[in-house]
Order: sequence, then C-alpha cells, then structure tokens
Amino acid sequence: MTTVGQMTVERRYYVCPDCRLSQTPLDVWAGIGHRMASEHARRVIVVAGSTWSFEQASAKLRELCRMRVSNDTIRAECDEEGERAGRWVRSEKSLAGRMAKAAGELEFSSDGMKINTVRGWAEMRLSVLDKRESTGAVGPEQWADRVLPEPTARLAWCQIAPCRLVGARWAVMFKQLGIGKEALLSVIADGAKWIWEQAGLRLPTANASWVVDVYHVSEHLHDCGKQLLGEGAAARGWAVEKLALLLNQGGPALVRHVEELLGAPSQASSHRALKKLSGYLRDNQDRMWYRQRLAAGRPIGSGLIEGGCKTILGARLKLNSARWQPRRAERIGNLRCLQYSDLWDSYWNARAAA
Repeated sequence: MTTVGQMTVERRYYVCPDCRLSQTPLDVWAGIGHRMASEHARRVIVVAGSTWSFEQASAKLRELCRMRVSNDTIRAECDEEGERAGRWVRSEKSLAGRMAKAAGELEFSSDGMKINTVRGWAEMRLSVLDKRESTGAVGPEQWADRVLPEPTARLAWCQIAPCRLVGARWAVMFKQLGIGKEALLSVIADGAKWIWEQAGLRLPTANASWVVDVYHVSEHLHDCGKQLLGEGAAARGWAVEKLALLLNQGGPALVRHVEELLGAPSQASSHRALKKLSGYLRDNQDRMWYRQRLAAGRPIGSGLIEGGCKTILGARLKLNSARWQPRRAERIGNLRCLQYSDLWDSYWNARAAA
C-alpha cells in the first residue's frame, strides 16, 4: 500500500533451513512493515488516525487519497507508532539543544483531564515545558487585555499514571533536556495539590517561581461571591473587588482580608463559603505575586495547558461513545503531543534514517 495506490513488487524471500527465520531484504530496505504499507503511507495513515476517529479516518483517506484502509489497520498503525513516538521523545538527545537555543524563559505546566476507558474513567495528565519571550510591563488593571507571544519552543507529553510516576517523569525529562537546578523557571498550574507536591519534589527550585493560575483564583472568588450574595451584579462586584486587591497587593494581603471577613458575624452558609475560600487562598498565598510578574512581562495564567488539554487530547480522546484501552489512549496522546510540540517531521525523519 502506498499513497499513490496499491503496487505489486516482486522480490526475493529467504528462509533459513535450520532455524526457519525468514527475511525479505527489499521490504527491510524500503521500511515496509508487516502490514505491507510504505513509510509515507504509514505516516499518512497515522496522521489521519490521530486526528479523526478510526472510522472517519478510513473514510477521509478514501476520499482524499483513494487509500482503502480498514479501521483495524488504522488503529494498529497508530498504536505501533504511538508507542515508538513515546520512546523517541524519552530518548531523543537533540531535544535538549532545541530547547536551549530557543529564546525566552522556561515555563512548565501540568493538568489532567478525564477520559473514558474500558476500566472506567481515568485521568490523562498532560505536561508541557515551553520557552516564551516576555512582553512589556503592564499594570494589574491591564492583565486581562494582554496578548502573550507564542512559545518559541515547547515539548508536551502525557501519561495515565499515579501522581508519583507523573512527577518522576518530569524529573527524567528535565534531566534529558539538560535543565539544572539553577534554571530560571516558572511553574504555572491550577490549585491541584498533587501538582505542587510533585513540583516541589521533582523540579529545580533554586530559581523557580510558583504561580497559581489567576483564572482559577477568579473562579473561586466568583463562587464565593454567589454563595454570599446570590446570582447577580452584587456578587460579581464583590469578586472583582477581591481580585483587584489580589492583583495589586498579592496573596497574603487577600488572605488577611478574607480572614477579617471570617471574624465578622455572619450566617452559617456565609461562614462556610468564606472558610472554604480562605483555605484555598492560604494554601496558594505564596504563588500569587501577580503584580510583580505583570511588571516583568511574565504570564499569570495557565491558558497554554488548559487549551492543550482540550485541543491536544480532548479533541481526539473524548469523542462520542469512545472507550479506550488505557495504553492505546496514551499512545494516541503521544502522537498528538508530537504534533503539538512541532516534532512531527523530526520524528519521521529519524524513523527514516534509522
């Protein structure tokens, strides 16, 4: 099977009379796999299968390339290449130089999303390391209107694994990329405790800045405002006022303010809402120095990882009625991450040169 149609090629086939091992040298030279597809045909099949459902990919290939490939063949090719792609990313030495040459400062983010598997719902955890140049300094009142530049380089990988194994993979990847303990690094994530616990254990901390995503903090403030004042303008105004205090004065100032509100007489429901907010803010108070980061032109939100979960993984793995074998979901995720990291050509060139 090739991208220009089926081809019949006569070639020699050898079998050892003693051990019965067989070989077709021309197939090995041409990179033909046991499904009898050329290297380029396999690449086209895999890009289709990692973009659409296997059924849709079969129809698209027939329409676009006149390639007649079954759902099962597409699934099998994606499974094999996804496993190879994961191994390649974990071992490819050129990735360190690529990241080192990119302009900007290092940023690291991680987040998880639920996918439906044959064993029930499982969390697929996405991690992204990138470099981004800083913007000009802005004040707290301008934070929502700022447009951040695109990363100059990024590397994404995913796992369905316990938190400790996800963190261990972070340490391995940072070592592979030559990022030492003195590296200037921003770790940006939501308030999930497992992320901050693993970041403290596994990532270089000497010059690291921990940043909890400002949008998640805003959500907590708005939720609390609704519980205190109900739906409407009053609740939104309350949340906006508290967010302005946070942006201007930092996490500890907002924690003190909320604790003062807790000390005032209130209804039981209001007290519970404020106490919940206070606990969240207290846990993250040293990760909310937003004014200083805005002045340095650095990001204060985790939009990159949030968008990545939706567009890299969710767009393929959360299709209607999709139920995955965990290992196969991870392998499709490997292919999606490869594309998102702008390493698609590099991977296939390395495959061809092997």
